[in-house]
Amino acid sequence: MVNTIVRNNSAKELVLRTNLRHVAIIMDGNRRWAKTRDLPSMFGHKEGVRALKRTIKAAGDFGLKYLTVYAFSTENWGRKQDEVEFLMKLLDETVKNQVAELNEKNVKVRIVGDLTPLSNELKATLAHARSLTERNTGLNLQIAINYGSRNEITNAVKRMFRDITDPEQITDELISRYLYTSGIPDPDLLIRTGGENRISNYLLWQIAYTELYITDTFWPDFGRDALSQAVISFAERNRRFGRD
Repeated sequence: MVNTIVRNNSAKELVLRTNLRHVAIIMDGNRRWAKTRDLPSMFGHKEGVRALKRTIKAAGDFGLKYLTVYAFSTENWGRKQDEVEFLMKLLDETVKNQVAELNEKNVKVRIVGDLTPLSNELKATLAHARSLTERNTGLNLQIAINYGSRNEITNAVKRMFRDITDPEQITDELISRYLYTSGIPDPDLLIRTGGENRISNYLLWQIAYTELYITDTFWPDFGRDALSQAVISFAERNRRFGRD
């Protein structure tokens, strides 16, 4: 009965009913998508950009307040040099090409991660996107670039200990304020595409009670319908937060 009731509602209605505010996504499967088509991995990454555009639009249409996507991890530097260079260029071009449209759609862009190793050109592109959209009040889009949760927590602890004098001051709330995601509510739902059953060093602190949704769909094939299915799955769950 519950499943029938849930599935008879639109994703937008379910987002409102369940107070689903924040969805985080591990966008996995670009290279495997390309491999199944005998294409170079770059084609999978380019299709992944199109999937992201579809997903951002759907998230806004569904009434989500926050969408956080894993674009490039601290571990991704270990890939082949030509792929890393392509990904950096693709990130730069994508943000440059899409920021005006995102701004028109009232999307607020925020970058989470350690930007120190990035090129000056990419840093400037990201800074412009953040500045241009900072007053927008629609969907909050967080793009995780050179992000790794262990690195995030380590850097947060270092900064925190420079600022406090008494260890008794340390609370969950204080630690959260020193993370890259400071001021952003923890994800309600974490989606991983590509079928892998692991977290991959993503938002480890923030997902303590986040619902997980794993789909075999490769990221380039993800979009409105796939996001809707994830919302339906979320609506069918009973979130207890360890209390029952």
